[in-house]
Amino acid sequence: MVELLPGLRAVVDLSGVRKDVSMDLVSDAQLGDYVIIHVGYAIGKIDPEEAERTLALFAELSAEQGAA
Repeated sequence: MVELLPGLRAVVDLSGVRKDVSMDLVSDAQLGDYVIIHVGYAIGKIDPEEAERTLALFAELSAEQGAA
């Protein structure tokens, strides 16, 4: 999460794409937290280390697909 908005909304950064999402289901999330997003809703928080590993795997998969 990169920005808190009024009304339980927040801006998240998805690999450089910023999206406005609902925080109704994860109202305790704070700036800098990693959250799982589904159809415009944050549905859970994720541990920062696990999030970094997951993002690294996504980047690796993307690079492999770009090379194919």
